[in-house]
Amino acid sequence: MQLMIQTFHKYSGNEGDKYTLSRTELREMLTAELGNYLGVRSDKEAVDKVMGDLDSNNDGEVDFTEFIILVGALTVACNDFFLDFNDKQEKKK
Repeated sequence: MQLMIQTFHKYSGNEGDKYTLSRTELREMLTAELGNYLGVRSDKEAVDKVMGDLDSNNDGEVDFTEFIILVGALTVACNDFFLDFNDKQEKKK
């Protein structure tokens, strides 16, 4: 939990509100911290999609609660990937 909090605040507040991620801060965080999981998709369209999905109150920024939704979604996606991977490995035996 501490790592999630530290990561959020590492990028929040570089511009504007120190408790939210702007579109630019979100792009920086996605590229630097989650590039391997997102295929290093830092293009404007991809960032706009993620921002739109996370910004539930439509204020143009991502607060910590909205950020946690991203973390949860990525965790579920990784879990599903590893379950499928393990099933395929067992079938090969």
